[in-house]
Amino acid sequence: MPDTFVIPGTATPFARPAEPGDEPQIALAHVTSWQDAYRGHIPQEYLDGLDASERAELWRRRLAAVDRSRGDVVVAVSGGEIAGFAAFVASRDEDADPARTGELAAMYLRPGSIGQGLGRLLMDAAIEGLAHRGYTEATLWVLDANARARRFYARAGWAGDGAVKTDNGLGFPLREVRYRRPLP
Repeated sequence: MPDTFVIPGTATPFARPAEPGDEPQIALAHVTSWQDAYRGHIPQEYLDGLDASERAELWRRRLAAVDRSRGDVVVAVSGGEIAGFAAFVASRDEDADPARTGELAAMYLRPGSIGQGLGRLLMDAAIEGLAHRGYTEATLWVLDANARARRFYARAGWAGDGAVKTDNGLGFPLREVRYRRPLP
């Protein structure tokens, strides 16, 4: 995977692998995107309690633990700030071969960055990263009620494969559907 998708130092947004020190901006993108995208879909009390500084510590641990031979975290940089991120790994699904199937585990943009092509930039970086690591297909899980994300993924070549799960890990049910696509 190339270090960047556009040359840094230009006015053009670019994607690059996440680096130590990116955690606070990744956390801010994570928290603000959840608060925007999931409003009305998950309890507001939970969204209001999200804290970017706490999330930054989680991201410090996650970035330190990334096995870059199997996955990575990439960030979209626009105007000198991290506008969003994507994380990809070997598939965590029981019905998948993790040597063949990668997973787009997370992809989030700050609300003010939506509609500027940054999501597509992140998607392209993640797809290239998965293909570079030898995966032949990829999956992702998306909140069933997140129509905007589902439209975005469909436009990017992903399609629902019929798998559905309910995640109760946060103390309330999140119904998710799985999307799949072949990799180049």
